[in-house]
Amino acid sequence: MTPNAAPTADEALEEMYIAIREKEGRTYTDKQVAQLPHIDAGHRFYKEWKVRQRSSQRLINYLKEMQKPLSILEIGCGNGWLSAKLADIPHARITGLDTNRIEIEQARRVFKKPNLQFIQKGVNPGVFNDGAKFDVIVFAAALQYFPSVRVIMGDVFSLLNRDGKVHVLDTPFYHKGDVRKSITRCREYYKDMGFEVMADHYFHHTLQKFNAFKHKILFNPGGFWNRWSKKDVFYWIMLKP
Repeated sequence: MTPNAAPTADEALEEMYIAIREKEGRTYTDKQVAQLPHIDAGHRFYKEWKVRQRSSQRLINYLKEMQKPLSILEIGCGNGWLSAKLADIPHARITGLDTNRIEIEQARRVFKKPNLQFIQKGVNPGVFNDGAKFDVIVFAAALQYFPSVRVIMGDVFSLLNRDGKVHVLDTPFYHKGDVRKSITRCREYYKDMGFEVMADHYFHHTLQKFNAFKHKILFNPGGFWNRWSKKDVFYWIMLKP
């Protein structure tokens, strides 16, 4: 943004998003980001990060078992911690993509690996001028910021190599009958924080939306052992064109 110029709509949204994260206590120092998903046991979101520690490790183990070079794109990578973890997979090349300049700059500052790059852009079929294709595309705690599952999957499927897969994890899904109430609660939450307009950029998807795609549930939080232990709340879903 040029000095004294009014922020664009994207810049205003970015500033609002960061302001909300700061108010929630969800911004982290470079030192903390470098250690994620591990965080001090006294941190207010320690339990949430334990959930993400388990879900990310499940994904990493799954991809390692493929035992082949992988080109991986993480959409909505934020501060880059998961992309950096994925970069430790042998023979993997990782691209982290996010529209948020502040978080992308932190990711570039904290994580420097030869097989890892961060790009500040939105996602669409022509986002990569060089025609790059990927074996794996990951949405981790990011799908809720896209208004249409059908549209975004159509866009990212065009970025997959043959036999490529999309993985969705760490994402809340809602029962069809609860969506309206959830939307109201979301708006009230952001209104109480002083950022009601953010509710227009948070979307409440149902699992039924995946019925339009070839997909497989790789982790079901409703499984017997997880229901007994009550550890994890998010599905892990794999999709293919």
